[in-house]
Amino acid sequence: QVQLVESGGGLAQAGGSLRLSCKASGRIDSFASMGWYRQAPGDRRELVASMSSNDIPVYAESAEGRFTISRDNAKSTVYLQMNSLTPEDTAVYYCQYSDETVYWGQGTQVTVPS
Repeated sequence: QVQLVESGGGLAQAGGSLRLSCKASGRIDSFASMGWYRQAPGDRRELVASMSSNDIPVYAESAEGRFTISRDNAKSTVYLQMNSLTPEDTAVYYCQYSDETVYWGQGTQVTVPS
């Protein structure tokens, strides 16, 4: 089993920044990929960014150029630096850990008022 604990969500002004963190614990596999998804009310959960074990990032088009994903394998932690936030970024952000099984964090709310 893998447990994921997210932090760093909250309220940000349009144009502002937030940094999300997700720490994994339990049976960690260094070859696992980790990433961030988000789900706005009434919408499907969607990929924001992910990073494979060889540190290759993948970004959703909406995140490209504004968000940066990074990971610290020594700390089993993945980060999402979000800049130039817009109200459209308002959602619950979920951390995902994926090896042979997919694990999800509990989610952290990000709110950018219009």
